[in-house]
Amino acid sequence: MWGKSTAAAFCGLPLTVAIIGIIALLLPGAEQRWTMSWLLLSFPLWVGLMSLAFLCQNGKSAWKLLLGLTIVCYGLLHGLKLLLGSAG
Repeated sequence: MWGKSTAAAFCGLPLTVAIIGIIALLLPGAEQRWTMSWLLLSFPLWVGLMSLAFLCQNGKSAWKLLLGLTIVCYGLLHGLKLLLGSAG
């Protein structure tokens, strides 16, 4: 149980931030128009991603899943920033 809890606590928020960042980069228009919507969406998404850890069989698989998803999402986020030219 501690393994799942720590995976949820330490990987849930960074994964949420990465997913929100990817969605925000892909949406057209001014960023100010979408900021409040994504801030409001971040909490339910964070709770959902933390609960994903408790669907795993054990703590090790929860860490592998959430850490792997976090690494993939941040890689995708940085790749999109380079591709779209908004690296600033």
